[in-house]
Amino acid sequence: MPDLLLELRSEEIPARMQRRAAEDLKKLVTDALVARGFLYEGARAFSTPRRLALHIAGLPARGEAVREERRGPRVGAPEAAVQGFLKGAGLTSLDQATTVTDPKKGEFYLAVIERPGRETLDVLAELLPEIVKSFPWPKSMRWGAASAEPGSLRWVRPLQSIVATFGPETETPEVVPVSVAGIAAGTVTYGHRFLAPEAIEVRRFDDYIQALERAKVILDADRRKDVILHDARDLAFARGLDLVEDEGLLEEVSGLVEWPVVLMGSFDASFLDIPAEAIRATIRANQKCFVLRKGGAEDLAPAFILVSNLVATDGGQAITAGNERVVRARLSDAKFFWETDKATRLEDRLPKLDSIVFHEKLGTQGERIARIAALAKDLAPLVGADPALAERAARLAKADLVTEMVGEFPELQGLMGRKYAALQGEHDSVCAAIEEHYKPLGPSDRVPSDPVSIAVALADKLDTLAGFWAIDEKPTGSKDPFALRRAALGVIRLILDRGLRLRLLEQVGAADRGLAGRAGADARDLLGFLADRLKVYLRDQGARHDLIDAVFALPGQDDLLMVVRRVEALGQFLDTEDGKNLLAGYKRAANILRIEEKKDGRAYDSAPDAALAEAGEPAERALAEALAKARETASASVAREDFAGAMQALSTLRAPVDAFFQDVTVNAPDPKLRENRLALLNALRAATREVAEFAKIEG
Repeated sequence: MPDLLLELRSEEIPARMQRRAAEDLKKLVTDALVARGFLYEGARAFSTPRRLALHIAGLPARGEAVREERRGPRVGAPEAAVQGFLKGAGLTSLDQATTVTDPKKGEFYLAVIERPGRETLDVLAELLPEIVKSFPWPKSMRWGAASAEPGSLRWVRPLQSIVATFGPETETPEVVPVSVAGIAAGTVTYGHRFLAPEAIEVRRFDDYIQALERAKVILDADRRKDVILHDARDLAFARGLDLVEDEGLLEEVSGLVEWPVVLMGSFDASFLDIPAEAIRATIRANQKCFVLRKGGAEDLAPAFILVSNLVATDGGQAITAGNERVVRARLSDAKFFWETDKATRLEDRLPKLDSIVFHEKLGTQGERIARIAALAKDLAPLVGADPALAERAARLAKADLVTEMVGEFPELQGLMGRKYAALQGEHDSVCAAIEEHYKPLGPSDRVPSDPVSIAVALADKLDTLAGFWAIDEKPTGSKDPFALRRAALGVIRLILDRGLRLRLLEQVGAADRGLAGRAGADARDLLGFLADRLKVYLRDQGARHDLIDAVFALPGQDDLLMVVRRVEALGQFLDTEDGKNLLAGYKRAANILRIEEKKDGRAYDSAPDAALAEAGEPAERALAEALAKARETASASVAREDFAGAMQALSTLRAPVDAFFQDVTVNAPDPKLRENRLALLNALRAATREVAEFAKIEG
């Protein structure tokens, strides 16, 4: 079957946009084909700094004919309805429709629409220009004289050529008749800008990818990454060094070169006095180079790996020397920052934070630090930390934001603060908290273990949440500009991973009081947000969302650790036969109560009359006795936080509930007996509420 080859060649595409753009191109083209009834066998998209390419294998040469029956209005319907039907069906008059009789609905019009199969080449010529013109680049530009015209083409960088061919492997493919902004599709492309600048004639994907390879272009970004990684490892090993691997940098560098050539440069060993993280940030951010370690050690080596886009005649000496000059200059700046920062104590930097606005409605960074310090001090006893150390750590936690080093490399915030704090002799826990209070930054990030770090991290995140809730800046849909979902997940992971017992309503209230006169946060609404994030977190770990809802529906559930333990015990209980049958019995009881309470206009929430139950059926007496005992035992177990014990108590209800529904008529002729039996069902509902709101449980 025929294949499609499409290449859109332009000036340099930013590395960060390439992979997403390739996937967008594949999705847009394949979705458009499928929507038109053209299925295919496989599709792959590729990107280099100067091109997006797409190969779709196994497209039919022609689409299948389509026959569709479209039902219209009844015979005699208003003229507007008839005209709408004709227009939608592509008919000019009712003579082109048929009349069909429905035994129930009478006569109505029916249009039989037959569409012949279209040539795939024609369909491609129709859809490809529209996809190119509407391509979703994050940023795009217009260029040249045509840019002054309304609706002129926008592309990430000036588009230079289009290759678009379609045909079977055994025949010469045809050029798809596509033209965009005066650029007509053809079979000519170009390889590496410097190493092979001549025009290349291509026909189909197989010879396209081989021709590019001969012209010093590796089309597959993953293969370029593999070449860079293995060549860098080998070059480092040959010098007795280890590569410090960096997936993000590797992805970026693979998008900067079409023909990667790995080289090694060096710098003066005196620069190793700078913290290793600063060296790495300097070399990574400014030169897109990888740092190296001494073989088998953690210490950095005075060398780095660079990736060139050229095969130089001098073996890369000039390229390496040029990079070494820039690295030397950058490291000189970093050394100056390091030496300058060390001369000023962290607390002496705090006044600068009073002039930096955190948020116009939440005050300055200085005000925020005061709130975090007070909250960390209050939280410290609850997490096993020294209050004085927690307060000290919180006061210094943001001071490195105004250092020269963090000003140049924001990604070093916290880490540089820890180093400066250690140099000025701060307690180890204070130093650790300055770096770790930002953690965890995501679901896979490490959670701090030092109690002081935990206190400051919680204070920081709770202040953020309470503050933005107070000014009604909550996440909406996919928008979360202040990373509040991440802050909430951080609170959850700190509590669960470290087994912390915290009443969140109290802590949110404490954070809220620190806002000093600003509009207060709705603590329960914020707790609901935390509950939603907890559901997402637990669901990712296999927990059922309905069980979390069932536990949170009970009053006072703001101790997340206990919520999770209760959910775990509830899940285990419902996996047993006793649990499943009790849930079924509860659902039956709840349905009867709902119907009867609605019919009678009252709630049957009074305690059952023991004497009436005693005088009733044996199954009625047995259920009344079992309910009283189970509720008492479950309540006592919950008070001891023995949730497994509470579930065990509820499991004893399974047999009497089954017997009750089998042997007892709830709606007895005697009104008092009926009322008492409904009260028994309500007592069952109340007993289950000792552990969860069973009405929220699915199944």
